[in-house]
Amino acid sequence: MSDNKRFDENTVIVVFGASGDLAKKKTFPALFGLYREGRLAGSTKIIGFARSDLSDQGLRERITPFLSYDKTKQAHVKALEEFLALCSYHRSAYDKPDGFEALEKKVDELDAASGVAQSHRLYYLALPPSVFTVVATNLKKYCYPGSKGHARLIVEKPFGHDLDSSRQLQRDLAPLWSEDELFRIDHYLGKEMVKNLIPVRFSNTCLGSSWNNRYIDSIQITFKETFGTEGRGGYFDSIGIIRDVMQNHLLQVLTLLLMDKPKDFGSESIRDEKVKLLKAIEPIDVHDILVGQYSRSADGSKPAYLDDDTVTPNSRAITFAAIALKVHNDTWDGVPVILKAGKALDESKVEIRIQFKPVHTGIYENSARNELVIRIQPDEAMYLKMNIKVPGVANQVSISELDLTYKDRYSSEFYIPQAYESLIKDCLEDDHSNFVRDDELDVSWKLFTPLLQYLEGPNGPQPALYPYGSRGPDGLADFVKKHGYVYEPRDRYQWPLATPEGINPSKF
Repeated sequence: MSDNKRFDENTVIVVFGASGDLAKKKTFPALFGLYREGRLAGSTKIIGFARSDLSDQGLRERITPFLSYDKTKQAHVKALEEFLALCSYHRSAYDKPDGFEALEKKVDELDAASGVAQSHRLYYLALPPSVFTVVATNLKKYCYPGSKGHARLIVEKPFGHDLDSSRQLQRDLAPLWSEDELFRIDHYLGKEMVKNLIPVRFSNTCLGSSWNNRYIDSIQITFKETFGTEGRGGYFDSIGIIRDVMQNHLLQVLTLLLMDKPKDFGSESIRDEKVKLLKAIEPIDVHDILVGQYSRSADGSKPAYLDDDTVTPNSRAITFAAIALKVHNDTWDGVPVILKAGKALDESKVEIRIQFKPVHTGIYENSARNELVIRIQPDEAMYLKMNIKVPGVANQVSISELDLTYKDRYSSEFYIPQAYESLIKDCLEDDHSNFVRDDELDVSWKLFTPLLQYLEGPNGPQPALYPYGSRGPDGLADFVKKHGYVYEPRDRYQWPLATPEGINPSKF
């Protein structure tokens, strides 16, 4: 954490875009989750800022259905009432100075009522990128506390569309808000198992000593969704799966998974190592990728991507991609890192698979490879596939696992915060560790922009069609094998749960 002022008490949080989907489904529920769990001070004040014609009560009614609590617990019911009382609404256009001047007056009045000597402000932009700059400019001009306090600005992705647009956004924001004041939020960095990567790697000698190319053969980071664009194709058409989840979410996971140990665990040391890792990734070979677009399901019940009326006819938008990255440094040379992401697939999950090298000689040289699986969602879990002797008189070896499934290990009373809750709490504590720095953003766009230009250019490939609800395009298994992943025969696995009828393959 930095040495800057914490925002634990008497903070005024202004949520821009308060009437939009992001605010009501993510931002306000995260703030309420923090308050319900005692992680947000009762002296906090929350102002929703938007153009919609709403009253204070109208805002409260709009967000209440999305606030999660146990109606059987009186403490939760009371927390809801108290939280809603903290929320008010301010109607204004985003480009009109008078609305920001009125906001400044309102914040000053709240500070005066709290009797604070220093004004603590957190401005959350739950807005489209097209208005980032105008809102950031008006905030700096009319609602910046200067010497009388502290202000922080949270900006939601997307941080640009490619390298040029990202740099333009940086040029627009940099003169207004310093890096210390700016938080670029990628909610994947707030997920419990992603935040667990650093302690798992660096506090366990048994893992840390084997976390390199001497012992690891291949790595996969996978994002799968069972649903398609479902009427949002017009938006997705210009984004595609690579911009949507690969250039940001999956790449962030990759940096934490592969970066060197930081000199300390301050936010800048961590982000220095992430940037160093990103710079070591070789340019993506545009001819060594697999891209696809979903077609109708095999039974015809689910539509093709092109059936969406909001999609451009004959669109080449990519709804599935598999890319192999190569990290050119002493630690990871020779270990392919496969990123896979897709919509309208057979299951929804996000996971990391780390496959270790085989036993090369001796009586167990044909045994299966060890594999560490980290499931980010759903149902957080971490399990290590390993070889054990099958019970009985024989010397047969099969694969079983050491299993840490969170819902089995921790009671339901052990609260796991949502990603946005964790990240907003980090903002309140002025901790930048789990936020994207400007140079990190620049390097990531440098890596992916040439690929996007090729895919979207006149000579780009036609994405392979795959049925809605399938595992992905034909050739996926061959692509993964080509880049080092070895599929173990299913009959070699000792399933974790046995039943009278046989085995339960729920985890394989």
